[in-house]
Amino acid sequence: MLVRSIHNPIDKRGSQTVNRPKYGLFVTGTNTEVGKTYVASLIASTLSKNGVRVGVYKPVASGCTRRPDGTLVSEDAVELWNAAGRPLGLDAVCPQAFERPVAPHLAARADGRTSDFSKMIDGLSLWADFDLVIVEGAGGLMSPISDNHYTADLAAEFGYPVIVVAANRLGAINETLQTLICAKQYSKLSVAGVVLNDTHAGGNDESLSTNWHELSKRCEAPCLCHFSFNDIESATKLAASVDWLALSRRL
Repeated sequence: MLVRSIHNPIDKRGSQTVNRPKYGLFVTGTNTEVGKTYVASLIASTLSKNGVRVGVYKPVASGCTRRPDGTLVSEDAVELWNAAGRPLGLDAVCPQAFERPVAPHLAARADGRTSDFSKMIDGLSLWADFDLVIVEGAGGLMSPISDNHYTADLAAEFGYPVIVVAANRLGAINETLQTLICAKQYSKLSVAGVVLNDTHAGGNDESLSTNWHELSKRCEAPCLCHFSFNDIESATKLAASVDWLALSRRL
């Protein structure tokens, strides 16, 4: 492995005994700010509208908003919660929230707290009675989430098929293929598919018109859909055309 080993990657799925939903999807990104929450919320909303009792879980978040009462709230968690029909409560959606917009373990340290990997795992048990849970990771697969763990370790621990969200921009091919290699080599994750997401209008970026074709040709995992910039109506229809429930059962 080319990454210095802080923690041995998890090879077994669900190695820590926690009562958890049998089915789920783990949404990760090729980087930060690629639209993970947007895509995860579309998936949750689609499933909920189809009668699936869907849970949403963001195990840890930094860059959270401090409300007047002093409570820290992840805006991403709020978006997920609303998309799923507000199941349980926000504390169940995101049990660990930190204020500073840096990696969770650093944000926690600044507050004299700890980003606790065990709590991230234990929190999934609150969703055990749901038909399916959508988990949104922090950053990309190799984003550190504690002093000794990466997002990839959490995805491996949960064992759910992974949805990779890629920002449609110059560099998307490299970022996506690197993420797929990481999923396979670092923690042997099962990737259910890739979603290409327009994060901006494009301007002079000519790659926006070619990335989908190139990714479809080069990715081992299927390219599921391409969400256009600022077009929620089209995105909702596209999300509804994918059988997310079937993908969640590809263990």
